[in-house]
Amino acid sequence: MKIPELLAPAANLSVLKTAIRYGADAVYLGGESFGLRAGADNFTNEEIRAGIAFAHKQGKKVYVTVNIFAHDRDLAGVRAYLKELNDIGPDGLLIADPGIFQMAKEIIDNKKTDLHISTQANNTNYEIFKFWHSLGAKRVVGARELSLEEIADIRRHIPDDLEMEIFVHGAMCISYSGRCLLSNYFTGRDANQGECTHPCRWQYGVVEQTRPGEYLPVEENDRGTYIFNSKDLNMVGHLDDLCNAGVDSLKIEGRMKTDLYVATVVRAYRMALDDLSVSVDKYQSKKPLYEQEIRECTYRPFSTGFFYGKPKDEAQIYDSNTYEKGATYIGEIEEICDGLARISQKNKFSVGETIEIMKPNGDNIPVRIDKLFNSDREPVESAPHPKETIYFPVPPVAQVGDLLRRKELAD
Repeated sequence: MKIPELLAPAANLSVLKTAIRYGADAVYLGGESFGLRAGADNFTNEEIRAGIAFAHKQGKKVYVTVNIFAHDRDLAGVRAYLKELNDIGPDGLLIADPGIFQMAKEIIDNKKTDLHISTQANNTNYEIFKFWHSLGAKRVVGARELSLEEIADIRRHIPDDLEMEIFVHGAMCISYSGRCLLSNYFTGRDANQGECTHPCRWQYGVVEQTRPGEYLPVEENDRGTYIFNSKDLNMVGHLDDLCNAGVDSLKIEGRMKTDLYVATVVRAYRMALDDLSVSVDKYQSKKPLYEQEIRECTYRPFSTGFFYGKPKDEAQIYDSNTYEKGATYIGEIEEICDGLARISQKNKFSVGETIEIMKPNGDNIPVRIDKLFNSDREPVESAPHPKETIYFPVPPVAQVGDLLRRKELAD
């Protein structure tokens, strides 16, 4: 069975390094302009260079998004940015706009940088895939609305050298592959220009035209009405089906997610793919482990999206806007000296608590916090302030780059 590439998101250089350490074969990221995640930290050109250097040293790849739908006012800037990216040399560019694709063909050296077609281009049938291939695309990202049956049919009809990338985990749009007008309508921030405010997650009521200000009772449940709010996608338990369908790259959504989220999700999928490469039986037997591991971070309820047919509302719509929390992010080990780890802590933890060291190989090492020291190496009882420098003893198995988390008890 062919094992696909595991492709992870990167909000910043720290997350890029985390994704690669925890098992990603490639990462995708956005620069400071012309991607679809204006709310993410995003990368300067120098950070893109640094990320590529780090990834290539590990034998991994980096793809950069240039997937807005451009207006005339954008074109001069896009052209200049493509020239900069050509000099930087990522492994691939993700593009949706045909005009930007045409500019990229003129500017980008295709010997070092492939052109990929973003899911924003609504790639829903094999003729679309063949069209982009005829223009020089190396890879096409399928629409999230495709079923497994459709994916397999596309694979049968497209050239062997055209790669197919499919989203397998993360947020889903209530609209068709991100073509949503709600954000622009309510806030003036255009989703297809990278500024989506996610109004699909908001709570809504109904107002009758002749009775302004009177909200009529439209109760989905006792929490309210979230009629646009999709559950997140999770296919970690169905990777054998995706492999059999001929997918070349499995894509995790989340270019605004934390190191802990990316490490948790990437590691779970890496473990699953590695087990699947040994045997289907081994993979099948360990599905409960992957499903548990995928929840050891902050997450939303899951579904399998459109892979097994059009989902019923109760299977797809999430009736709240809250997140579940399987674990809290404590920080990343930045240095170890004389048995003491240094971290810039992300969330409060205290003497007497037990936290876990997340190892990239799948091990979770419990560590009881018996001592904490502040930046002046003075004993303290807790680390209450974000980004506070903290030292504490760790076992010899701990390494620089390991993430730390505190597992949360279920209600």
